[in-house]
Amino acid sequence: MKRSRFTEEQIIGILKEQEAGLKVTDLCRKHGISDATFYKWKTRYGALEISEAKRLKAWKMKTAA
Repeated sequence: MKRSRFTEEQIIGILKEQEAGLKVTDLCRKHGISDATFYKWKTRYGALEISEAKRLKAWKMKTAA
């Protein structure tokens, strides 16, 4: 599986920028991602907060080991 350029925390930060009022096209251009990638992230991480993402990551690491 391809490794992402962005961590889950960074992705959530990008989604929060859009919630703060930035246009999706400007946001995608700023971070070098496609609109499709943005909307895929929004469906996957849209409801998460950074603390929840860290907990999810820790749980994944714990169960994988």
